[in-house]
Amino acid sequence: MNHNDRLTRLRYALDIKDSDMIEIFRLGGMQVTREDILAMLKKIDEENYEQELTDEGLERFLNGMIISQRGVKKDAPEPVFELRQGNANNIMLKKLKIALKLTSDDMIDVLDDVGVTVTKSEMSAFFRKEGHKNYKTYGDNYTRNFLKGLIGWYR
Repeated sequence: MNHNDRLTRLRYALDIKDSDMIEIFRLGGMQVTREDILAMLKKIDEENYEQELTDEGLERFLNGMIISQRGVKKDAPEPVFELRQGNANNIMLKKLKIALKLTSDDMIDVLDDVGVTVTKSEMSAFFRKEGHKNYKTYGDNYTRNFLKGLIGWYR
């Protein structure tokens, strides 16, 4: 699963319009046009998109989602970009939790709605800092199922 897949599935799950996506990217500090959005969402073949979304681009979108839903935090430091392919699902999960004001119980319920059982301790392991002894990578399959579960909550 690449960043474009994550963006496409997230957009569908939350029913985000093109104009809203442009605004979310802008709030995250990235200027995009409607054509850029469409190119990020348009597949060339099974694995490639017309315009590849970078690590920083996805993280800016997720930061923009937080700002659009929660507002600008006063005296907030400049964001540190920590997202990369290996931890993208964990970072996305953390930022969605913040943006959508979800509790861990809500997230467990979202997954339960699509038939995936996760315990509270497993869920907390996904939110740990990389390198922590109890850190657990949030796999692509969990991400797909979580976004599928969000469809039931937001569409």
